[in-house]
Amino acid sequence: MGHVQAACLPPLMTVTPAPAFSADRALQLATRTFEIEARALLGLAARQGDGFAAAVAAMLACRGRVIVMGMGKSGHVGRKIAATLASTGTPAFFVHPAEASHGDLGMVQPGDVVLAISNSGESTELSAIMPALRRLGTTLVAMTGQPDSTLARHADWQISCAVDQEACPLNLAPTASTTAQMALGDALAVALLDARGFKEDDFARSHPGGALGRKLLVHVADLMVQGDALPRVAADTPFIEMMRTMSAKGQGAALVVDGADRLLGIFTDGDLRRQVERGADLRILTAGAVMHPRPHSLRDDALAVAAAELMERHRITSVAVLGAAGTLVGLLSIGDLMRAKVI
Repeated sequence: MGHVQAACLPPLMTVTPAPAFSADRALQLATRTFEIEARALLGLAARQGDGFAAAVAAMLACRGRVIVMGMGKSGHVGRKIAATLASTGTPAFFVHPAEASHGDLGMVQPGDVVLAISNSGESTELSAIMPALRRLGTTLVAMTGQPDSTLARHADWQISCAVDQEACPLNLAPTASTTAQMALGDALAVALLDARGFKEDDFARSHPGGALGRKLLVHVADLMVQGDALPRVAADTPFIEMMRTMSAKGQGAALVVDGADRLLGIFTDGDLRRQVERGADLRILTAGAVMHPRPHSLRDDALAVAAAELMERHRITSVAVLGAAGTLVGLLSIGDLMRAKVI
């Protein structure tokens, strides 16, 4: 009985042992990959013609969105291209071709520009939705390595991503071809942002959480201490009373103003140490007697990064903030800048 059961088992699979790892071989393949992909990128320029410029013009004129599509590795590249376009002033998003056949085609509207990516140009999922895209009245741009492919024949314009060989030793896995697609997407984005007059502040608005966004979008008024939290005292305020105000407000400084709220001076924790070192009788002094006159100040509409530069240049840790009328409206410290990640 046991013999019969054993006879019914499938034959054992033979496993080919993996070759021994060679560090030299790995480095050789890395170098070969870099060389092949570099040649592929350098060859792209000669392959571009009227199609590239026409694609840029179509995307520039588009009042809808640029819809990027692609399957497999081309789809992964397409997601990155859509993200790059969107972040540089061209409204764009990625739609998966297979999902488009099952309802996501509703995301595409008449007047949109579709950038379809396929190295072979014969992606079944893309080919299946080409007639529907044409009926919608979209402009179709094909990024393909095969100018006579099904995708290319359906397209209004073609962009060539053809490469002579893949970096894969088997010449099978998409490697150089996807690098070429990525570079073409970047080239489209660069050409479009230049044509739109896209500037640093436009980029910052698309990246409010990034370092550039913080530098170009955050103003002093967004971060400063103001209102009742402001350590404001008059020039004739007794020294002890000024110190109580500083302690209560917790800003490490007091701002001395006149009756019209015009800034007269500043007194900081560092000034207190220097007064103690000199042996001054602090009980008989006033805020006006110990303040630094004409302190550094900024307008409330200045960029926060300008405040950081001012503090670094003069080696100070806080700066007074003035409003449009020249009166005191706030105080900004280096701690405020650090919490906002401006520095």
